[in-house]
Amino acid sequence: MRLLLFSDIHGNLEALEACLDAAPEHDGVANLGDVVGYGASPNQVIELLRGIQPISVRGNHDRSCFEMDEASNFNPVAAAAMRWTRAELSNSSLDWLRAILCGPLRNAAWEGVQFVHGSPLDEDAYITSVFSASAVLAISPFHLTFFGHTHIQCAFARLLQGTEALPLERMKSASRLQVSRLKLDPTARYLVNPGSVGQPRDYDRRAAFALYDSQKGEILFYRVPYDIGLAQERILQAGLPEMLALRLADGR
Repeated sequence: MRLLLFSDIHGNLEALEACLDAAPEHDGVANLGDVVGYGASPNQVIELLRGIQPISVRGNHDRSCFEMDEASNFNPVAAAAMRWTRAELSNSSLDWLRAILCGPLRNAAWEGVQFVHGSPLDEDAYITSVFSASAVLAISPFHLTFFGHTHIQCAFARLLQGTEALPLERMKSASRLQVSRLKLDPTARYLVNPGSVGQPRDYDRRAAFALYDSQKGEILFYRVPYDIGLAQERILQAGLPEMLALRLADGR
């Protein structure tokens, strides 16, 4: 069984389309939240996802579309983007976002796996270090926890010697894709972030996603180029803050 993992699409249609075009064969899809916010194509992104019918966990930007006081927790640029997104969303898109459940979620097809946006302990928390990962892995009974929110492609594991941030094995590829691999120890517990589709923040501007193969016991991490110029043009034409267009080119 192979599970395609997306997170933090943030209304970036061009990035999502590039990831779908590059994705290998799979048996299911999981969306780890923040479908909207920042990008200029929220309705189009939601329409694509509705057709795919992924396992979905809500993100804080998704939640802010129907909980009106949420934008008060955002910085001014994010708050401006959220006000624009609320006004732009169709009723059917808003209904779809409202129906997404808060994590952690499980799915019967994927044994030993849970899905969250930020952390199993708090959907808004950021897992960014061995310290924050250790607090989750110390109490998690799950072999795999897939999370998003940080926009950084990474993996942590609880091993015999403690919690570690794991290196990803770069694989050779004849295509424009960059692919890295993480082999899984069936006795260990992992926290895995597939990275952000629509707004990476690890100084690699390419869209990020991942593929979990339960039979091979591995996760493949992908980086794929996309039409950043068109995504930027949409943002500027929509009247969204210029910073949201500029940061796409820098991957931060």
